[in-house]
Parts: sequence; C-alpha cells; structure tokens
Amino acid sequence: MQRMYSPWREIYMQSFKDEKPAPSEGKSIFADIPPEEDEERYVLCRGERCFAIMNLYPYNCGHLMVIPYKQTPEFTDLDDPTRLEIMQMSDLCMRALKMTLKPQGFNLGANLGKVAGGSVDTHIHFHIVPRWEGDTNFMPVLGDTKVLSNDLRKTYVQLREAIAALRSGDAG
Repeated sequence: MQRMYSPWREIYMQSFKDEKPAPSEGKSIFADIPPEEDEERYVLCRGERCFAIMNLYPYNCGHLMVIPYKQTPEFTDLDDPTRLEIMQMSDLCMRALKMTLKPQGFNLGANLGKVAGGSVDTHIHFHIVPRWEGDTNFMPVLGDTKVLSNDLRKTYVQLREAIAALRSGDAG
C-alpha cells in the first residue's frame, strides 16, 4: 500500500481544533432499559456498572455491545471501576461467543463521536464483532444486503446460556 502525505491539509484540520460537533440531545436508546424488558430488548447480561446487549442491526452474526449505565458521549467521563467492568464484560462476552458461534477472531472497539461513525453519539458503547475467515463477500457492496446466517433469537438464547454457565463456573 502506498501512502501519500498531504501536509497542506493540516491547515484544514487545525481549523476544527476548537470545534466539536455537539452530540444529539435527550436520552439514548440504551438508557433506562428496565430488567423486565431484557429478553424483549436482547439484553444478555447485566453488571453493576454496565450491560451487554445484542445489536439489532449487526455487522456480523453475534455482534453485540457492552454499554455503561451512565449515559455519556465521552470515554473520559467513565470512572476506573466502570472501565474495568466494561473490559471484564467484553471478555465474558467474547468467551461466550467462542463457546457458541466459534469465531476465529473479533473486532472490539467504540465509535467515539458522530464523525467516527457513532450512530448513538450521546451514549458511549463498545462493539464486539465476531469474525471468521472469508466472512466478507460481495453482497454488501453490490446488493446493498448483509447476509446473516444465524437466527437472532436463537443466538440470543445460546449466548445467555453460555454467559450463565461461564458466570457460574459450569462452562467446560
């Protein structure tokens, strides 16, 4: 891959250094999900400071998110115990995904801000996307269609069972 450096664009980039796109207003779709709606909303598990939920518009089968209860667009607004629990829950979810869907790898990350691709820019959330060799194909490019080979409800049930087994120490 060749790289082309364009230092003249620095002036353009510097023009934004004091501007920050304002996040959307109001409560996010992730705020205040009552526990009695967990199954209906595909919440996989809850911790003291965050929860894991399946993505209803997945990039890949088993795509889920770990979300702090505190609604903030800023990573720096999260305290250390919250950041630690997010990482621990991400690990738990990836272990459950390995047990159920057997991915060969993962994408793990967050889109911080609208310009970074954050569609819910008022509430930081962390994506876990399982990956398999050859899981990309021509359908999204040519057909504007994503092919998902797993049933969302079935995957939800399998993941909840795997998470429960991991939490109880019964996973093999």
